[in-house]
Amino acid sequence: MYVKQRFMAENEIVYHVTQQGALVAQRRRTRERRRSQRLSIAIPIFARALDSQGREFLEFTTALNISAGGALLALRRYLPPESAISLEIPAAPLPHLASPPKLLRAFPAQVVRVTPSEPSYLCAIRFNHPLI
Repeated sequence: MYVKQRFMAENEIVYHVTQQGALVAQRRRTRERRRSQRLSIAIPIFARALDSQGREFLEFTTALNISAGGALLALRRYLPPESAISLEIPAAPLPHLASPPKLLRAFPAQVVRVTPSEPSYLCAIRFNHPLI
C-alpha cells in the first residue's frame, strides 16, 4: 500500500507498509517547479498593504526566503490571497556620491498563499516583475 504526501516543493514523502506491517516513510526528491532558486536567508523588510477595512498599514517583518519571483514573509496581519502588497527594504543613508546608483527599494507583489503559523501568518508572495 502506497500513500503520497507532498512535502515542500521539491520533496515528496511516500508511505508504505512493510511485510511486517510497519508504516515506513521515505522522502524522494522530485523535480523543482520554481523558475528561480530560493535563498533561505532572513531579510528585514517593511510590508505595505491594505487591511480588511481598506486602511493602509506598514509592518516591519522578515522575509524568510526569497527568489527572483517571490518571497515568504512572516506577517502578524492576515492578508487574503490575491491581495496587493509592496515590500520595502530598509537601508542606511548612502554617502553623497557624484553619480549615485539607481537603487530599487520597493517591490510590488501579490499574495499567493497564506498559512496560519502562531503567532503570525506565513505569506507567500509573487513579485509583479521578477527581480532578475
